[in-house]
Amino acid sequence: MKIGYTYILTNKNRTTLYVGVTSDLIKRIAQHKSHYYKNSFTSKYNVEYCIYFEKFPGILEAIRREKEIKKWSRIKKENLINKVNPEWIEIDVNNHKKPIPFKDEVEKSVDDFLKDNGEKNE
Repeated sequence: MKIGYTYILTNKNRTTLYVGVTSDLIKRIAQHKSHYYKNSFTSKYNVEYCIYFEKFPGILEAIRREKEIKKWSRIKKENLINKVNPEWIEIDVNNHKKPIPFKDEVEKSVDDFLKDNGEKNE
């Protein structure tokens, strides 16, 4: 029996959540990041940052969990994510890069904006 994963992705600004299921998490995240399915929801809204996942011994359990989570409110999904990933750091499923906390991304973006506009962030 194939193992299964239920996962949650978000976009750069953490405004959109997507719940998915797969038997190959690394391949599936790579597909999201490359916008492999051009007309998909995740491609349209640039949802490509994995911030949560659960592993199951079988794909059917993962599908059941995906359906359960999809019914939840945004707040309940956020609470689930926050229990294990309170800073919503992108999970490095490939071990190719060090995850960057979202607050650090925001601070860098602000610093870059101020630098580009001739202002100083003090």
